[in-house]
Amino acid sequence: MKVLGVIPARYGSSRLPGKPLKDICGKPMIQHVYENCCKSKVLDEVVVAVDDQRVYDAVIAFGGKAVMTRVDHPTGSDRVAEAANQFDCDYVINIQGDEPLVPPEIIDDIANGLINSPDCVMATGSLEITGNEEYIKNNTVVKLVTDNNGYALYFSRSPIPYPRNAQHARYFEHIGIYAYTHDFLNAYTKMPPTPLSESESLEQLKVLENGYKIKIVPAPAHYEAVSVDTEEDLQEVIRLYKERHGLN
Repeated sequence: MKVLGVIPARYGSSRLPGKPLKDICGKPMIQHVYENCCKSKVLDEVVVAVDDQRVYDAVIAFGGKAVMTRVDHPTGSDRVAEAANQFDCDYVINIQGDEPLVPPEIIDDIANGLINSPDCVMATGSLEITGNEEYIKNNTVVKLVTDNNGYALYFSRSPIPYPRNAQHARYFEHIGIYAYTHDFLNAYTKMPPTPLSESESLEQLKVLENGYKIKIVPAPAHYEAVSVDTEEDLQEVIRLYKERHGLN
């Protein structure tokens, strides 16, 4: 059994161009992601799936492994699949290239969630949202609900469940690390868009609409991995990194 970690890193970004190469305390962002992935106990190999020579060169320069992929992939999953098909592996873990503080433990937990659930083809993570009503209402924050066995029932940009009885409502944020069986990843990227995935603009809904199970792995309560989408996000990550490493 071989587990491959793939980090999709697209150079173009409308809000933060050249995002993978943004400096965080002396290292490009993609290096921070890569080095955290390499601390995983489950991943046998880590590779960055790039679409730009500058990112490829940066990864090679710090001693990482990179593969060049097409520039016209519609989703990160398609880029991950192209990269994974260049390797011999049984499981593929998709780690976002814009989360430089990602802890290796959550990667391992999600990977093991799939490996230990033979009736599933995919796993991802969740984190309970507590005491932040505006965050729950924010449509850029993807929420999810599960059944009693920890399998996904639905993902939405809306607050789910609707708090008809507020004392019973608990909200969980989706953590965008995905584990797939390699065979399913190839099938997944060939699935046409589905009504719910198009409506919510959430491609993982294709999996549920096609009748497959997704295992949801809860993150530790202290989990904190900020996604970098804007300059403000970048500055917050730099602040957190300095705080955690005792830097001025």
